[in-house]
Amino acid sequence: MRASRLFVTPAVLAVLASAAAAQSPAEFYKGKTVDMMVGYSVGGGYDVYARLIARHFGSHIPGNPMVTPKNMEGAGSLRLANWLYNVGNKQGTVIGTIGRGTGFDPLFGNKAAQFDGNKFNWIGSANDEVSVCVVWNGRTKVTKFEDLTTTLLNVGGTGAAADTDQFPRVINGVLGTQMKIITGYPGGNDVNLAMERGEVDGRCGWSWSSVLSTRASWLRDKKITVLAQLSLQKHPDLPDVPLITDLAKTDEQRAILRLIFARQPLGRPFLAPPDVPADRVVALRQAFMATMKDPAFVAEADKAQLEITPISGEAVQKLVEEIYQTPPEIVKKAAELLR
Repeated sequence: MRASRLFVTPAVLAVLASAAAAQSPAEFYKGKTVDMMVGYSVGGGYDVYARLIARHFGSHIPGNPMVTPKNMEGAGSLRLANWLYNVGNKQGTVIGTIGRGTGFDPLFGNKAAQFDGNKFNWIGSANDEVSVCVVWNGRTKVTKFEDLTTTLLNVGGTGAAADTDQFPRVINGVLGTQMKIITGYPGGNDVNLAMERGEVDGRCGWSWSSVLSTRASWLRDKKITVLAQLSLQKHPDLPDVPLITDLAKTDEQRAILRLIFARQPLGRPFLAPPDVPADRVVALRQAFMATMKDPAFVAEADKAQLEITPISGEAVQKLVEEIYQTPPEIVKKAAELLR
């Protein structure tokens, strides 16, 4: 009888899985909880966005499941990306938000990245992001971007796969700046506290939207200066701050910088594991864009000073595929800089 039970169990499981797959999204999600995993610690920009979206997202998913944010910080969100790909439930009840560049780590040869970014189901991005490099005023001789080529600046980082570490490393290699990365902080909020305490003197790879939502008082009180914009186009708020691609002196430098900062449209990316049933992926993508237009969500985002410039899951999926098709010689040089 024991052998019979062992034989029957897989068959029963297969029948149950088949029955679940046959359900409509509304039938599947009714009464369920969707875990929204955040790859960073509580209080940082990614966490703030995720918790706001979680409060409204469920009402737009067929079946109206409860959406619960949970944190799984580590290695600049690479820990979560690996978990989503290899461990996370693939039925559609687990989604996550990771660093905007983390999905491209395999492209650059990061052996710790145990996933294929093309195989994730990208749900959407809450904004087309512009990141910045900032310096804490009064601690160093750095007052403008050009000073970074002659003066060392200690900047805080959250892990090798994070923007806070990758962006200054690439800028150092391409443009000859001298930023020293002090890494290992659990999340962006911890880097901010380190700046305030004087452990580091700057941060390079900080979302402008996060600056506004978490440390607007620092701008108002002139505690920090924005040195450069890290994106493919300037933010309307920062017309006089140089754009990083405009600082390139050769076509090769410009191509490398474009490859690195093409990730910026994934300002706040949300994704599901591979192999989630296609109709549930469609439902999640539609629910995400509906959330972005929800008057209650928009009002709450405005009150919290969170920038919302959404990009659909289909557009994000296409962008990821395009970036993975970058010419190998450019990828190789960029990867060498990242290492």
